Amino acid sequence: MMSRAEKLLDSRCSKIQGGTFHSFANLVLRKYGKSAGINSNFTILDQGDSEDVVNLIRGNTNFIDDKKRFPNKSTLFKIYSFSVNSGKKIEDIVEEEYPHFAFEIDKIVEIHRLYNEYKNNNNLFDYDDLLLKLRDFLLDFSPAAKSLLQKINFVMVDEYQDTNKIQAEIVQGLTQIRKNVMVVGDDLQSIYSFRGANFQNILDFPKLFPGCEIIKLEKNYRSTKQILTLANKIQDAAIYKFEKTLYSDNENGELPVIVCAEDESFQSKFIVNKILELREEGVKLKEIAVLFRSSYFSFNLEIELAKANIPYIKVGGMKFVESAHIKDVLAFLRVAVNVSDAISWYRILMMHEGIGPRSAQKILAEMSDRKFNFEIIVKDGNLLINKKLPDLFKLIYNLHNKNNRPIDKVSHTISYYTPFFKNLYDDFNKRNKDLEILTNLSEKYEHLDDMISDMAIEPPIDSAVDAALQDNETEFLTLSTIHSAKGLEWHTVFIIHLMDGFFPSVRSIDSTENLEEERRLMYVAATRAKQNLFLSYPMTIFDREAGHSYSKPSRFLNGIKSNIAESVLVDYKSLLGY
Repeated sequence: MMSRAEKLLDSRCSKIQGGTFHSFANLVLRKYGKSAGINSNFTILDQGDSEDVVNLIRGNTNFIDDKKRFPNKSTLFKIYSFSVNSGKKIEDIVEEEYPHFAFEIDKIVEIHRLYNEYKNNNNLFDYDDLLLKLRDFLLDFSPAAKSLLQKINFVMVDEYQDTNKIQAEIVQGLTQIRKNVMVVGDDLQSIYSFRGANFQNILDFPKLFPGCEIIKLEKNYRSTKQILTLANKIQDAAIYKFEKTLYSDNENGELPVIVCAEDESFQSKFIVNKILELREEGVKLKEIAVLFRSSYFSFNLEIELAKANIPYIKVGGMKFVESAHIKDVLAFLRVAVNVSDAISWYRILMMHEGIGPRSAQKILAEMSDRKFNFEIIVKDGNLLINKKLPDLFKLIYNLHNKNNRPIDKVSHTISYYTPFFKNLYDDFNKRNKDLEILTNLSEKYEHLDDMISDMAIEPPIDSAVDAALQDNETEFLTLSTIHSAKGLEWHTVFIIHLMDGFFPSVRSIDSTENLEEERRLMYVAATRAKQNLFLSYPMTIFDREAGHSYSKPSRFLNGIKSNIAESVLVDYKSLLGY
């Protein structure tokens, strides 16, 4: 964004401080760590690392009963993170979202306490800690915080509708001295409450900053007038919103189409036929998307696409740093920065032949007893690590102590790691490209801790393994959940499975707030389309227990008359052309 601004204006834009909330927090806390009451040499845990720490605590306690189901590491971390970001108590989240674990609440809360204690003892921060520490630093209003705020004349926040409680407090903290703040957002596109995003933040902004000016951006440059008329109709019934009406100068469009299919198979066949028809008309596959509320809605369609030889990508592939082989290499580099990072040590130790969970725990205990002091450990010939893994210890010792550039440390690490890499992964030839990318990325860094922080906070997205499939095709149809499609656009969009209980989801129907978010999700989906929009639902669906049962069209289609959208029935006869 700042790079674009610099091209449009001049070099002054390059001097603007900016980034995500998390990257900004990282920069501030590194610089003002002492004043914030923290050790600025902290290591950042990504989500996978955080879950591993939770799992370590979960497995080392006596909380788990073999006779009763207990939440796994992902569920536990999701509960803890949602509690931090939403401001809700862990107990309330468990009772509302995971009532089947209500009898384990005391254990869940205790594991959270131990998780925080573990992070504090090992100088580890997860993503939520970055926000919490920055908020506390700003609101404590220490001399250091005042010094920072004196340098900030203006604050701008993009996508403000997606901020959570802590992020809104950070914005307030940043504007304590000067109230020069502008936020940009669309209340009708607030769809991330499951991550802790607080819809009320944008609605309450005028109350938090009295006298603020509200500028409505109602002109839409993406969609046709016909699509926007339908989008406006969807949101007419919204309860919580700023009043606005979208319009467009582009009036050359067809009415959106509501497709009523006999069953799920007919819905899929209609979409495939329409895609082939559009392609013959010159619309490229990459300009077409099929959107859905939940990932499994597309399973039947994927079968039909394969039959028709239509290539597609399903959005939501693995991120670069989530790839196992990249996490392996980063583990070496992370302990070089923070030698007490036990989770990374454990991952490294478990790669080595002859080291199982018990041996790894013993080695970690030995190092912990000596407070991870390399000078003491390297001289103690009785240590298990020195007897079993002398080459590993030499590598880590050199990575930690030698003042080499990050690219040299990455190269040394990969040289050591390569035999394990080839042994661990059958497709190491494909994965090897990622190691080259990591080496190239490291070249721009002067300090290893900066690189490690960036890998955690703003990682590269695509893995070479995920990208390999795309090498054989020049274009793909896109299948995507609506959440993943936010901010994107296509010439033609299909929204499928528009049935009550599916979209809106059955879990949202009994809650006004949840139902309103589902309505906003529908609005986001509809406004991804530039030229053509198809809204489809099957009249019958198959259930293993009940067999075929009749479905009810989504309530979001209620009140959409023939002057807003055309209706089409798809059954056996229509597909044959009768």
